[in-house]
This record gives sequence, C-alpha cells and structure tokens, in this order.
Amino acid sequence: MFPLNLPNALTVVRIMLVPVLVAALLGNTPGGDVLAAVVFALASLTDFVDGYLARSRDSVTTFGKLMDPLADKLLIVAALVSLVSLHRLAAWVAMVIIARELAVTVLRLAATQAGVVMAASMWGKLKTVLQIAAILAVIAVHGQPPWVLALLYAAVAATVLSGLDFFFGLRRQLQQMQARSGG
Repeated sequence: MFPLNLPNALTVVRIMLVPVLVAALLGNTPGGDVLAAVVFALASLTDFVDGYLARSRDSVTTFGKLMDPLADKLLIVAALVSLVSLHRLAAWVAMVIIARELAVTVLRLAATQAGVVMAASMWGKLKTVLQIAAILAVIAVHGQPPWVLALLYAAVAATVLSGLDFFFGLRRQLQQMQARSGG
C-alpha cells in the first residue's frame, strides 16, 4: 500500500485519466476532442501540482518518486499513440519523443542503481512544457496551422536536446564518481 497523501492521490488520478483520454480521442463521439483536450490539460496540471505539493509539504514518498514519472510517461505516450493512429501526428514525431522518454527512464533507473541521482534540468522542464503544449494544440486544433507545427517542432527539438543534456550530464557524473573512487 502506498502512503495516501494529496500528491500521491493526484498521481493516481493522472493514471486513471489516461484511459479516459484515449477513449475521448479514439471514440467517435461528439465533443470527444474537447473532452480529450480538457482531460489532457487537467492531467497535465496535476503533474505540476503534485510535485509542488509534495516538496512544499515535505510529502515526498517512494511511491511518488516512482509513480509520478511513470504517470507522466503514460499520459504522453497514450496521447501520442492515439494521435498517430488518428493520422493527426506524424509517427516519427511520436517515435522521437517516446524513444527519448524510454531511454532517459532506463538510464535514470540504472544511474539510481549506481548511486547517482539525476535531478531534472531546465532542458527537461522546458521539454515537458513544450510537449504538453504541442500535444494539447494537436488535440484541440484540427489541421496543423503553422503555429501548431512550430510548437510541435520546438517540442521535438527540446526533447532531443534534453535527452542529450541528460546523457552527457549522467556521463559527467559517472566519470566524477569514478575519479573520486580512484577507479
């Protein structure tokens, strides 16, 4: 059982909103896109709120550390895959984002096992904001006007740059750790 506090409850709510998002996008119902946009925006908002609350109330838990990033990835991946299946998003865009998220998640887990904690960087935070904004725009705006495409390409660029920043930062930390241990 996980500690029941508000940040953890918000993380669980975000996970529970993922199938609602997919059903709203893929179900052929009137107003489905509006519902999907509202659900995606609400779920994304919980991501910002739960982290803030956990830190400000000293309510950081192991459950939250593990499940919060997983909930974020589930939300983003579900939206991307759904939008690709609807032919509203190019598959390569989704693959770049999903590949980066998977690679960083695996590397972060390996780093943690090696005793290295990688804090979120400004590139990672910018990437998250741009991904959320771009996905929300693709859900809410039919067709892809130039501003939506620009937002999408900015999200892809930030995704790649944040992945490189993470990789080289991790490499640097591991080299420093190795140098300190004399190895």
